[in-house]
Amino acid sequence: MKILYSCLSKSWGGMEMYTLASALQLKNKNLNVSLLCYPDSELFNEAIRQKLNVITSTGDKYFHPIEIIKLIKHLKKNKFDIIHSHASSDLWLIVPALRTAKIQTPLFFTKHVGSFINKKDILHNYLYNRVNIAFAISSVIKNNLLETTSLNESKIKILHNGVDTKFFDPALVNPKEVRKEFNIYGSDIVIGMIARITWGKGYEELLKAAGSLVNEYKNLKFLLVGKASRGEEDYAEKIQNLSGQLGLKDKVIFTGYRKDTRNLISAMDIFAFPSHSEAFGIALIEAMSMAKPSVCSNSDGILDIAVEGKTSLLFKRKDENDLKEKLKILIDSEQMRTKLGKAARERAIKKFDFNKITEKTIGFYNLFS
Repeated sequence: MKILYSCLSKSWGGMEMYTLASALQLKNKNLNVSLLCYPDSELFNEAIRQKLNVITSTGDKYFHPIEIIKLIKHLKKNKFDIIHSHASSDLWLIVPALRTAKIQTPLFFTKHVGSFINKKDILHNYLYNRVNIAFAISSVIKNNLLETTSLNESKIKILHNGVDTKFFDPALVNPKEVRKEFNIYGSDIVIGMIARITWGKGYEELLKAAGSLVNEYKNLKFLLVGKASRGEEDYAEKIQNLSGQLGLKDKVIFTGYRKDTRNLISAMDIFAFPSHSEAFGIALIEAMSMAKPSVCSNSDGILDIAVEGKTSLLFKRKDENDLKEKLKILIDSEQMRTKLGKAARERAIKKFDFNKITEKTIGFYNLFS
């Protein structure tokens, strides 16, 4: 089976990383996978490093006649069995190419991020009517597709993102290595978070909760993993200043961007996921796979992942006081941390294992190939 993946994005975030990981999963199953991506993007560079077949295009949104012609040539030459787009804007390139050349290759599309734009006009109908299956990564994204596009519900399938549970396995990592790196002692309880430093991820709420918690508990450390999105360096500086204003200088560790997320998660006792609005939450399922109990905001795609009282404790979105109270419950009870963590890993293996998600994806492909 020859498959063309697409993600014409210049950014390097969850969607781009997941597109690459998904393509590599298919490649590992001996499928012939190529990736349509933006030249010299981080996704392009990573794909080359991973020895993935790459096709480039600068047609990242709206109509690009020259790029459409170039893509038609690639499609006719390669004769793909499946085309799978991971960015909605890519449809402006792919659909005109397919329709113009009268190519009947099945078209799949994964919706990673919700939209507030009404896409039921004639031009968007032209795009979405060509889609055979639209994958929504969570229930909230499925509802968003139904509300904003003309897609029939029968064409929309929920297909959660996956995590490599064999890689994200607590038995494979020594947490003492990262704790030693950051001078975290054995008696310290580490509350961790992994997210881009951008508004809406809940950094303010977590820091404000931390400012109160450190007055009650002297053995807390906060391990915050991530860097600012492009153009949001001022916001990241504001967050670091807030940490200082709250007297958390010796309690909060900003690691910046790190690739060794498995090692960092292993050093955490509690995983915090205070995002205001999340389509899904890959960092959360990685933490669950590492058997970490979590405290999460009770909103959107998070509700497809975390189970209140079983894998996680949920707090009211944007409410730092409720976040603090839920963190206190886990700080006070090692037994509950262990219980929730065990159930979290079991749920990750059952519901979000990457191999199972990939097999399910291939099953949908087989319906049309």
